[in-house]
Amino acid sequence: MRFLLYNIRYATGHKGMYHLPVPYAGFFKHTRNNLDQIIDFIRATDPDIIGLVEVDAGSYRSGKCCQAEIIAEQLGYTHIVESKYANNSIASRVPVLKMQSNALLSKEKILHHCFHYFDEGIKRLVIQVELEKVVFFIVHLSLKYRHRQNQLERLHHLAMNTSKPVIIGGDFNTFWGSRELELFLAATGLHNANTANIPSHPSHSPRRQIDFILCSRNLQVQNFQIPDIRLSDHAPLICDLSLIDSAPDSP
Repeated sequence: MRFLLYNIRYATGHKGMYHLPVPYAGFFKHTRNNLDQIIDFIRATDPDIIGLVEVDAGSYRSGKCCQAEIIAEQLGYTHIVESKYANNSIASRVPVLKMQSNALLSKEKILHHCFHYFDEGIKRLVIQVELEKVVFFIVHLSLKYRHRQNQLERLHHLAMNTSKPVIIGGDFNTFWGSRELELFLAATGLHNANTANIPSHPSHSPRRQIDFILCSRNLQVQNFQIPDIRLSDHAPLICDLSLIDSAPDSP
């Protein structure tokens, strides 16, 4: 199984003209050209499962179309997409912001999915998707350290309450480094697929490891790579995994 994790920054691009005529002007520009390049990259990578962070679900930037749906229709995936803000939050009522979402796309049959929300932080969504042999969680953690630690506690509870092997993918915003996850990994028994601690952010000159694929011990990493792709401020993570049948089912 090949899993692609990618924070696509709403397909708004990176570097180049992004900060012209004013800083972060690219955040408000139309995104279709850059989305087409992202689709071409995904097509060439040919993943079975895609976790997308920072997806535009239908603002003016994407021509009122959901980017996850466009990718799914063009490449033949089933997709799950949801706003990353809680329904009662201020962000959920602000134009453009309310369309900022996360998504999971799958070539495998989705047996069940649900959405959880952290109690703290602005970005609160947890997407949980059950496939035949594994359960995926897609997250985008808070920029604040204290909030992240509380979110990890909740994520630990969710991961430990599934009977199938677990894969957690997302932007963890671990600005203090991967050591922020040491207690979480010890408590869940999950391991970081990126054993070499390769940085993924910023994509033009990576120096931070803030994007992670964490998986159960009975999922063996066959290959892991972070290609030099600069269509977002994050580089994509590609991980090939296989299930070790003799291992226990718990994380």
